[in-house]
Amino acid sequence: MNETIDTILSHRSIRKFKDEKLTKEQIHTIVRSAQQASTSSFVMAYTIIGITDDSKKQALMEISGQPYVKDNGHLFVFCGDLHRAHQLRNKADKEQQELITETIESTEQFIVTVIDGALAAQNAVLAAESMGLGACFLGSLRNDINKVSDLLQLPNHVVPLFGVAVGYPDHQPELKPRLPIETVYHENSYMEDEEQEELINEFDLTLKKYYDSRSTNTRIDTWTEQMIRKYSNPQRMDVSAFVKSKGLNKR
Repeated sequence: MNETIDTILSHRSIRKFKDEKLTKEQIHTIVRSAQQASTSSFVMAYTIIGITDDSKKQALMEISGQPYVKDNGHLFVFCGDLHRAHQLRNKADKEQQELITETIESTEQFIVTVIDGALAAQNAVLAAESMGLGACFLGSLRNDINKVSDLLQLPNHVVPLFGVAVGYPDHQPELKPRLPIETVYHENSYMEDEEQEELINEFDLTLKKYYDSRSTNTRIDTWTEQMIRKYSNPQRMDVSAFVKSKGLNKR
């Protein structure tokens, strides 16, 4: 074990922050750390938008329904971005231009934007936590992805993926259990359903005890029940059409 692994294994989502803004130096350190993440073919297919305008923060908070979107040290919005790459087509010949557009609009390249953005964000969060800060990922910004895009004035081939709220923690939630390692790490081939179901049943009991014993927001719940609720309640079904309207994931 070392300090880096301790930081990773101690991760928890922070949803309540002290009223203290991050300094420009802290913000730049976090962004530079994000930039050092691995990236597919050196595309760096993401853009990070820092939100400092209070009215935009308020609008994003209303979209998400979560107060910590507004009340934090700094709000980052991570976007999948192939706009920069598409702009370069103007320097290519006609045949190349057509191929560039076709390639950029493929599902493969959309996956690249999502992976690049997620890797950068994980680096950013690890950097923030190593500095004594806390963070929370915000998929809830996709509750109205069209409105977020308009608010941030995103051009074609750029889509908002998620937000990350960062700041000085004002609470210390318990460490939430994760699925057993055997459930997510399989050797050589995918695990048989019966074996995985047994492990999930055991995890349900662990998670039930966690919810019942934690200091705040106690409840009776399991992972199985949460997943059934989640996937039987379709949400953000407009995201697919929005992404295609931005010229991504079309082929």
